[in-house]
Amino acid sequence: MRKPGHAIDTLFTDRWSPRSFTAEAMPEATLLQMFEAARWAPSSYNYQPWRFLYALRDTPAWPTFLGLLTDVNQVWAFRASALVFVLSDSRVMRPGNDMPVDSYTHVFDSGLAYAQFALQATRMGWITHCMQGFDKERSYAELKVPHDLRINAVVAVGRQAGPEQLSEALQAREKPSDRRPLGDLVCCGTMPDSWRSPAAP
Repeated sequence: MRKPGHAIDTLFTDRWSPRSFTAEAMPEATLLQMFEAARWAPSSYNYQPWRFLYALRDTPAWPTFLGLLTDVNQVWAFRASALVFVLSDSRVMRPGNDMPVDSYTHVFDSGLAYAQFALQATRMGWITHCMQGFDKERSYAELKVPHDLRINAVVAVGRQAGPEQLSEALQAREKPSDRRPLGDLVCCGTMPDSWRSPAAP
């Protein structure tokens, strides 16, 4: 029962990150609809730096993708319908340049694409759970990703199941999380001192 502080579309509060999946198969065309939503995200210079690698359950690539997750994530993600690695190209060909240059916004832009992917999944009745718990170096090697692309996260996609199949510790966490008050996150004008880390100069 999330309650936003201002009127927004319920799509944004309906989306959350469960861990309990039904282990049902997902048609590839369904996953491609989510990628299509991601494709239309905004990006600097319209460079579209996001890249997605995916495996559907019960396909040859599935064991490799699942095996790249940390053990604590494998214990629940093995019931997902698809696993998606979210990458971003750290180099951009800007207008007027003959050679690619470092992109300042590639991770930000790819995050926007994932957000649209996740919201499209929610609209279609599927769930997503984004993870940073995966073996980074093995992922580069086993997925043949060059190091000028950054592997940002892995996403489990599927249908939501009940929490009873999770461990007690995970069952306790299987609920939509709240958010900090808007006043803690938004400020008109210069940055307030309250945002400064205690260790920052």
